[in-house]
Amino acid sequence: MPGPLGLIAGLGDLPVAIAENAVATGQGVHVLRLKGFEEPRLAAYPGAVVGLGEIGGVLSRLKEAGCRDVVFAGIVNRPNFSDLKLDLKGAALLPKVISEARKGDDALLRVLVQEFEKHGFNVIGSEVAHAALLAPAGLIAGPPPSDLSMIDLEVAARTAAATGALDIGQGCVVCDGLVLAVEAQEGTDEMLRRCAGLPDTIRGTPAARRGVLVKRPKPVQDRRIDLPTTGVSTVELAAAAGLAGIGIEAGGALMLNRPAMAKRAEELGLFLYGFPASLGTG
Repeated sequence: MPGPLGLIAGLGDLPVAIAENAVATGQGVHVLRLKGFEEPRLAAYPGAVVGLGEIGGVLSRLKEAGCRDVVFAGIVNRPNFSDLKLDLKGAALLPKVISEARKGDDALLRVLVQEFEKHGFNVIGSEVAHAALLAPAGLIAGPPPSDLSMIDLEVAARTAAATGALDIGQGCVVCDGLVLAVEAQEGTDEMLRRCAGLPDTIRGTPAARRGVLVKRPKPVQDRRIDLPTTGVSTVELAAAAGLAGIGIEAGGALMLNRPAMAKRAEELGLFLYGFPASLGTG
């Protein structure tokens, strides 16, 4: 009988959804909330609060809880490495972490995954821990995309693939073939707020929607960590920016509370569309 799912958690809805699913499916969960990024809704689950530099402590707690499968989920900002409180394992790993961090977030996360695997844990992706979160293919909600929206979607998918290959971000907004924004360290929500502040002449409005947000994984990333995530707030911010819809890579991105997302998209008149992974990569 496999032990409980080990959940190393930051902030947000994703780790909460994974914890709820692990309990609902009978596996159970042991939650290690990261200090400074403690999601209050996870306090009710078995586990503890651990520091970002306490690698040895995290490994020990997971072993004591009988965990084999481990998932990383939630929002965690990159730390100031000089301020981290380290245990012995964290101190030994720090030089490699700093070296890889200079290459980008994905390289940094791969170091952590490799360390957990070295100690016998099976690191799985959020979509394995909770398969229902994966975006399906085709029209998910809202009106069918127009021909112009599909052109914007393809341009955005191609742009997001290119910036993702450089480890920049997982999102892009395009309107009338013009790239309005690419996602970087600020995240999707701030990118959409930035788009909402652009002149109406280059973007849509709630009365005349134009343009598309695309979310897709970076080609270079390990898909077990940091898959692109969308939720109800994504729909609402895209609507506020005057966009016609959201394109999400089918099988490559997560939708938190899909029924609620679909309901809100219908209310606001946006489409949600799952595009194939091949789009924009040829």
